[in-house]
Amino acid sequence: MINVIIADHQPIFRVGIAKLLAVEDDIRIIAQPQSRTHLLSAVERLRPQVVVLSSSFLPVAHDIDNITRAAGRSRIAIMVLCAQSDNIAEFRRAGVRGVLYRSISPDLLAKSVRRLAVTGSHRRLQFDPTLYADQVGEAVASKLSWRERRIIGEVVQGYKNREVADHLGTSEQMVKNALRVIFEKTGVSDRLELALFVMHHQVLAGAIACAGVTTLPRAEEPETAERSAA
Repeated sequence: MINVIIADHQPIFRVGIAKLLAVEDDIRIIAQPQSRTHLLSAVERLRPQVVVLSSSFLPVAHDIDNITRAAGRSRIAIMVLCAQSDNIAEFRRAGVRGVLYRSISPDLLAKSVRRLAVTGSHRRLQFDPTLYADQVGEAVASKLSWRERRIIGEVVQGYKNREVADHLGTSEQMVKNALRVIFEKTGVSDRLELALFVMHHQVLAGAIACAGVTTLPRAEEPETAERSAA
């Protein structure tokens, strides 16, 4: 069994990656820390084979050394999932052995975790992340109107329907109707799945950003993206 820790300050990232890996029989998620302090403590106590992080969780190179030291003599490999705009070379230089884009398919993500668990910190993954074009994200983005992209961006940030309506100068019922259409176009069934879909498809995230909103949950309410609208 491959023990994996998924760490990030965004619940959307942790839940999303855990959901993708939980279906694998040989991979077990043993912790989902939301801060660097909690991550180091979890690594020291649980000694995972692989730690999966988002690129925004590691702004400085010495964080990699801290994680490695916390593992003690246990072999540990670190995987960072990056956005298209990230400088992958910086993570390579810092000692990260697995650097992949978030748009990687679930199958390749699981395969990458397995390879890192076997090779540990001694060998880098040979996957070229630039090869994984996000065709699904591009297809969905092309179907969405500007208003639908704007609504998705607001929802992923954790705003409720009435707040989205206020921001767009429209009615709450219009937002509800638009969300039904958005769910159909993206193939999701609720707000959490929509947030996970955006997280996994960075092309779509970029299209939403062009509509005038970011796709990150509000820092003061990190859990709101997981709640249903009132």
